[in-house]
Amino acid sequence: MADNKKLVAEITSMDDDFTQWYTDVCIKADLIAYSHIKGFMVIKPYGYAIWENIMKLLDERFKKTGVQNVSMPLLIPESLLAKEGELVNGFAPEVAWVTAGGTEPLTERLAIRPTSETVFSDFYKDDVHSYRDLPRLYNQWCSVVRWEKETRPFLRSREFLWQEGHTIHATKEEAEERTQMMLRVYADFLAEDMAIPTIKGQKTEKEKFAGAESTYTVEALMHDGRALQSGTSHFFGQKFSKAYDITYTDKDNTLKYVWQTSWGLTTRTIGAMIMVHGDNSGLVIPPHIAPVQCAIIPIQQRKEGVLEKANEIKDVLSGFRVKVDDTDKSPGYKFAEQEMRGIPLRIEIGPRDISVGKCVLVRRDTGEKIEAPLDGIEQKVGEVLDAMQQEMLVRAEEHMNSLTSVAEDYDEFRAHFDKGNGFVKAMWCGDRECEDKIKEDLGVTSRCIPFDQEEISGKCVCCGRPAKKMVIWARAY
Repeated sequence: MADNKKLVAEITSMDDDFTQWYTDVCIKADLIAYSHIKGFMVIKPYGYAIWENIMKLLDERFKKTGVQNVSMPLLIPESLLAKEGELVNGFAPEVAWVTAGGTEPLTERLAIRPTSETVFSDFYKDDVHSYRDLPRLYNQWCSVVRWEKETRPFLRSREFLWQEGHTIHATKEEAEERTQMMLRVYADFLAEDMAIPTIKGQKTEKEKFAGAESTYTVEALMHDGRALQSGTSHFFGQKFSKAYDITYTDKDNTLKYVWQTSWGLTTRTIGAMIMVHGDNSGLVIPPHIAPVQCAIIPIQQRKEGVLEKANEIKDVLSGFRVKVDDTDKSPGYKFAEQEMRGIPLRIEIGPRDISVGKCVLVRRDTGEKIEAPLDGIEQKVGEVLDAMQQEMLVRAEEHMNSLTSVAEDYDEFRAHFDKGNGFVKAMWCGDRECEDKIKEDLGVTSRCIPFDQEEISGKCVCCGRPAKKMVIWARAY
């Protein structure tokens, strides 16, 4: 029991200091380690195993829509990056440059990719010739480098892992449909596999991606009421195709420019998972993405037949990701470690359980203990994990709804954020000056113009002039 308390005591209470709680969980649950290169982190095996499951599930969803994976160069010549001015200006403060190869200075600086619109565009201009070549639905899994001033594990680091999709189409309608389709893919993945509810909508002109005509986003709400942008999809129109001369010969034998999209989701979704589902004992991982779905803890494992029975159960549960903890640590410590690492289900088996043909299942999310017969254990484990996956989403939705408010005027708006965090629905006139004032006054930004519009009032919450759209506002990571 003392070991158990010591392990949990190493995590700061989320109610005392949410920021420190988050960092403690990242480190104590063995997800990351800090490297000696400032702003760069090591994703340890357990953290990377979560990312592998995210990649697998998301990649399956992509491929169902016709997407193929490719790999593009890491380095981008400065002249190539500069062809679309809006993009290079947007990323200029964050770009890391290579200036020498070996001992020889380069004649032209090479950017370490902050994003890959330029290299995809440069490739497409030589790869596409006819309408028969379209659409091109490509994605790559890679890392990018952005020289962030302030960093936090998973949420913001100078190098991070992501996928970036880049597609080109013959018509504007096809490109716009792909942009919306991929946003729906993200929203469905986050809800169904990560148990994270989101609000879908369009970014304002101020908040959209550099170089995009329009940016769409899925916004999630963390346990502390701050928002986290959890996936974006961009419609580029013909900005890049004209800058990089990506043309094709259409059926009528005329030369036309393609229409382009881009969309991405990063390792910050691991941070979202931690902050949506975690508690004061550590991680709580949804079963779909958990590296280990069931931890079998043998009680009095030195007694005859206990370890054998634990391994027998593991074999029966071969359809799940299962681990037998046969280390010489105390059961109490093993329980605390399993909870710290967020393993969805604990299976306790000891001599007394074996004698009556039962085991005890313990849910990580609720702590509920369930006596289960060993006969039919595979079906029971499946039922419990399915229930956990669904109920975690329901609880996250309830939490998001409980922290979502409505404001009709600026006094009411300010009062919500003086009191705490959360999503606030309020009307907006469309003027950037109001966005800037709200951010300056309250540290609050427009998260999105939600697709599901509501008429809160006829006036802008900030200036009182006629409103154009209802906007979701929040403080954000």
